[in-house]
Amino acid sequence: MNKSHILYKEDLRKILSLKGIETLRGKTFLITGATGMVGMHLIDALMTLGDVTVYAVGRSKEKAAERLGEYYSSPLFHFVEQDVCNTLPDIKVDYIIPLASNTHPLAYSQYPVETMLINIKGAEHALNLAVKHNAMVLYPSTVEVYGNAHGEDVFTEDYTGTLNLATSRACYTESKRSAEALCQSYISQKNAHVKIVRLSRLFGPTMLLSDSKASSQFLKKAIAAEDIILKSEGNQFFSYTYVTDAVSAMLHVLLHGEEGVAYNISNELCDVRLKEFAALCAQYNGKQVVFDLPSETERKGFSIATKAILDNSRLKSIGWQPSYDIETSINRTIDILK
Repeated sequence: MNKSHILYKEDLRKILSLKGIETLRGKTFLITGATGMVGMHLIDALMTLGDVTVYAVGRSKEKAAERLGEYYSSPLFHFVEQDVCNTLPDIKVDYIIPLASNTHPLAYSQYPVETMLINIKGAEHALNLAVKHNAMVLYPSTVEVYGNAHGEDVFTEDYTGTLNLATSRACYTESKRSAEALCQSYISQKNAHVKIVRLSRLFGPTMLLSDSKASSQFLKKAIAAEDIILKSEGNQFFSYTYVTDAVSAMLHVLLHGEEGVAYNISNELCDVRLKEFAALCAQYNGKQVVFDLPSETERKGFSIATKAILDNSRLKSIGWQPSYDIETSINRTIDILK
């Protein structure tokens, strides 16, 4: 992607307009999953802020060079090549954000064991390092921890939905739930400093081309000026969030949130049905939405949820507001990536 695009620079300025963001100057961050959609955008924002030291952890030096290579010459940026299932390097840091995770359907169906271990071991190693150096962990959880909604319910932070362990996708859901429980256990037993965010479905210009999520597939078709392929009737009703709003909310919780408390990250301006998301992508180029049945391999990793709307009242109560509605978010993504 073109990081010099005027809209991408505007997105970074939006993040850096957060109240209190200047207090992060002089601090040191360790971020795993550094080359992912959220990790890359977060690091771009922190490096743009300036006077922030970033240790970026990832499994591929080549991918990191492609996604974050412009920072390699900076004394404030350090890339650490390793698997997060292994113990993190003993580095004195102020903040740890363990973003490494398999986060798309094909990964769930093809690598369920690795998906579980990355989430659980990744959280464990982040928490151990935090305890050793009295650092703060910002743990990125997910809407998936709520299971399936009961009827028309929306997900507040104390909601408990219906869970299904008999699917390959459970590897992601249950390991994220376990990682959250591990965070609370470290708080209780080891006096760890942890704040938790539960992310809705994210999209944006820093997405990986390998991402098999439906929204990412729609966006890639729009970028290529092709018809949008929808592998269902598209009535699923979900909360989506543009990655800039998500990173902004994460940093807001880091700065202003309460320890040991979970905050839903969502944007009511982006609560849409899957077919509406697809239609907005098709509309960009005057194309159509084409309905197509999924393959068996694809279906195995799909969410069985039909509704997953996150209530963001708690997040708003500490002063955060979203910036972009769904059409603007989709158009910005396509504009930047084209």
